[in-house]
Amino acid sequence: MITYRHNWGEHRVYFYDKKKRLISVPAEWTSVVGEDAFVKVSAGRCLFRVEDLLELIKLIRNLTEMPGGSNKIE
Repeated sequence: MITYRHNWGEHRVYFYDKKKRLISVPAEWTSVVGEDAFVKVSAGRCLFRVEDLLELIKLIRNLTEMPGGSNKIE
């Protein structure tokens, strides 16, 4: 690992591959980041994370506000 930085809205790990190219991947794909606290506490009992549900609400609102979309959420 070369460095660990916050780029493009997420934490990323940088390293050189076998061809000496600088590569970055989301830190969550590596062992650098510990287990997500919510995942650990929920112990598999919850199907959805709160931040994911909040993001879903934003997506639905954007879709319903588009021209030709329904203007209300049922």
